[in-house]
Amino acid sequence: MMLSRLAEQLYWHGRYLERAEGLARLINVNAHLNLDLPGKIAPGWEPLVRITGNPDSFTELYEDEATERNIARFLIADERNPGSVRSALEMARENLRAARDLLPREVWEQMNGLYLEINKRIDASLARRNRHETLNELIRGSQLVAGMLMGTMSHDHAYDFILLGRYLERADMTTRILDVRADDLLSEEVDELLPFESIQWMSVLKSLTAYQMYRRHVRTRVTGSDVLKFLLRDRLFPRSVMFCLESLEAMLADLPGEDDSALRATVALMRRLDQVRTVRLKGEPLADFIDEIQIELGGIGGSIAQTWFLADSAS
Repeated sequence: MMLSRLAEQLYWHGRYLERAEGLARLINVNAHLNLDLPGKIAPGWEPLVRITGNPDSFTELYEDEATERNIARFLIADERNPGSVRSALEMARENLRAARDLLPREVWEQMNGLYLEINKRIDASLARRNRHETLNELIRGSQLVAGMLMGTMSHDHAYDFILLGRYLERADMTTRILDVRADDLLSEEVDELLPFESIQWMSVLKSLTAYQMYRRHVRTRVTGSDVLKFLLRDRLFPRSVMFCLESLEAMLADLPGEDDSALRATVALMRRLDQVRTVRLKGEPLADFIDEIQIELGGIGGSIAQTWFLADSAS
């Protein structure tokens, strides 16, 4: 078994790279959504601050000036925000650098090159005309790193720890998007605004690059209950919560260690998702349910850390 320090660095590389990519996707889709909807009902940019879970940090740094440019700077380029694209990409690079002896050299070179290129362009990306291109370059580069890892790295425990971080972060991002976007969706009681509800649910799918796969497998018009079911429980789509949890279960079952708390927590959460009736999730019940999922995902992350990263220091 590798040193716990190296396992932790690989795990956090997986989390941070997934976080940077997910946030880049979300910012791009939100920009398009604000163009597609009438100004009086467009969601604006403030929901993105809530999705990332950093409203207090934003208020501290920018007071009450929740303008598009301030929020874009906070989420993309602000080094003072540990959840910004820049900060996440830097941490993904640093954790991979520390464990690069376990990787093919080409993977490290691609990750380092991606960081240097995005870091050079990121301040200019705050302008609307440059933002989409820079964030798309980040998404493509992140996918290239992930693909190179899959195709060139031995699928041993070192690789498993990267995937643990990636899938746990991905499940967390999916629930955050559902939580905030569902809360912002338009009221069904206002008949003349019903067409825009479908557009918002489509934005939820596009935030996760899920729209085409949803239409392929669900084959109905875009509705809230079907989107929730697809993104929470679909076992084939790689960004659904259930897919991520099943991937975690397979890897946790294979890793050595006497403490199986992370595995048990993962299986329990999968069972909850299977049993819940998504058609009844709306308003406060949905928000409460998503909050509970996020807490349980945090518990799984804590158990992973306790079992494999903190065990050596405690002994």
